Amino acid sequence: MDLTSKKTIRKLLKQHQTQALKKLGQNFLIDKKIIKKIIAELILNLPVLEIGPGIGVLTAELAKRTKKVIAVEKDLKMVEILKETIKEIKNIEVIKGDILKLNLNSLNLKSKKYQITASLPFHIVSPTIRKFLESEIPPQQMILVVQKEIAQRICAKLPHLNILAIAVQFYGKPDILGYISKKSFWPSPKVDGAILKISKICPKFPGIDSKLFFRIVKAGFSTPRKQLLNSLSQGLKIDKKIVKDWLLKNKIQPSLRPENLKLEDWVRLTESIN
Repeated sequence: MDLTSKKTIRKLLKQHQTQALKKLGQNFLIDKKIIKKIIAELILNLPVLEIGPGIGVLTAELAKRTKKVIAVEKDLKMVEILKETIKEIKNIEVIKGDILKLNLNSLNLKSKKYQITASLPFHIVSPTIRKFLESEIPPQQMILVVQKEIAQRICAKLPHLNILAIAVQFYGKPDILGYISKKSFWPSPKVDGAILKISKICPKFPGIDSKLFFRIVKAGFSTPRKQLLNSLSQGLKIDKKIVKDWLLKNKIQPSLRPENLKLEDWVRLTESIN
């Protein structure tokens, strides 16, 4: 069964009396070259947690490269289709559930070492990435298909840093492995996609209070067009003179805007409070 064939996909959807749901971001990957590129990035034999497998176009290929695939799918109809398309493959476990509500300890990850693949709709990219990077059992790596613009934001460098980029780069190393034409999906989305890889996931700053760190970063970006002096003063509800002294003490000009600060600058600000 060729799951990259539009005819096959339409037939499966019709048999199960369903359709690709826009609200769930169900745009099925039909480009075999892109699938091969994703598979090539896997750590051989390391279990894979696949988020939103849909009809299973990637799932069967994942199973060839690893000992176990745990596929978590929110849509009941897709679960039914998936169980049909992968029924002959023994090392795939299908779980019906919402990944954002799922307790990771409930997954059968005996070694606690695993990797993630997912094609994520716009509205759950940030919460999904944060959930796993902040987890007590984070993955070894994440290979994600996301919108091109989001991938670029996550991989941003100075002077275009943003709160999402800082949040991801605080925990790991993001890289864009390539871009994906919207024609590589069916139904075609409105925008092109990208393959985003997040690797080297580990505590970069183990002594840092992460809650305090993100509180400071969020305050800094609460009014991104304003100077740091104003945004931090308003966001943290601290007198401007105290904020100015705090910034200067850490060799940061109060007139800078938040997107001009390196990750290490935010870390230094947090450490100076501790």
